[in-house]
Parts: sequence; structure tokens; C-alpha cells
Amino acid sequence: MPAAKPGERRLQILQTLAEMLQQPIGEKITTAALAKRLDVSEAALYRHFASKAQMFEGLIEFIEQTLFGLVNKITSEETSGSRQVDAIVSMLLGFAVKNQGMTRVLIGDALVNEDERLQARINQLHDRLESQVRQSLRFAVTQNEIPQDADTAAKANLVICYVVGRWHQYAKSGFKRSPLEFADAQAKLLI
Repeated sequence: MPAAKPGERRLQILQTLAEMLQQPIGEKITTAALAKRLDVSEAALYRHFASKAQMFEGLIEFIEQTLFGLVNKITSEETSGSRQVDAIVSMLLGFAVKNQGMTRVLIGDALVNEDERLQARINQLHDRLESQVRQSLRFAVTQNEIPQDADTAAKANLVICYVVGRWHQYAKSGFKRSPLEFADAQAKLLI
């Protein structure tokens, strides 16, 4: 790895890890394989991250910042609750297309046999997304866009289950079956 500014090397490591996760055959990522891909020693990796779990935490942090930054933008700019939900779903599915390796993290596939706190953090991310969708659905109720008696908690859960299912199908198809396939028609059925 050529000389890099502080922080750049960490980013290179995370980018390479994300690239390795894009491989359709979900092989376990080892620090040895990561170091080899970067053409450095494993010790060089550990100068930037205390553990492999910390590397995955870096990816999860990137995912959280990106997704919730976009969700906040959607909810601050879109005045319709139901269109907020549509936009959030489209953004989440589009994120998977642009970030295949991150999709494997989002579905927990890349976290198998890793520190269990990583999966707990992904579960928490899913819960936060569900909470945001529920809030947008409640907003849609107040705007009479969906019926007053709508169970927003159940609908929000269904929406997130749909998104996670599409992510899962995308990853398990070797990134061949786009999560955006049928998305417009299915979104109408969800909301």
C-alpha cells in the first residue's frame, strides 16, 4: 500500500473489505486474505483496526451514516407521508444496487461467525429504519393519505421485511436479481 494520509489507509482497508464482500460466493473474509489483497502484512491492518470486528463496525458506521443521512433528507424535503415511505423504500433498494458488499452486511450474511454485537447493531439499524417508516406512515394518516385505522406499526414492519427480503434475494442471487425489479408495483401494494 503506498504512503497515505492518516485516515486514508483506514478508508482503503474498508473499501477493499467492501469489494471482497461483493464476491457472489460468500466466502469467509479473513484478515490474511484482506492483507494479501492490499499487499500488506496482517500487522499493518491491525495498526489501523484493533480487530476484524472493528473493521466491520467501520462498514456498519458508513452504512448508518449514509442511510440515515438520506432518510433525513427525504423526510425534510418530502411533504407527503406516503411519498416519504415510497422514497425511503426506493432509496434502501437503490443503496443495495450501488453497494453490493454492504448488502451482505445489511442482511447479516457477512457477519456469520463474527462478533455477535455486529449482528445486534444491524438489527438495531433495521429497527431504526422501521421506526422511521412508522413515523412517516403516521404522518400519512394525519394527511388522510391512508385510513385513520391503519395499523402503522404492522405496516412499517411489513415494509422493512419487504426491503430486507429484497436485499436477501439480491445477495443470494449473486447480485443478479435486482431488488428494484417490480419495486414500483410492489410499493403500491405495500402502502
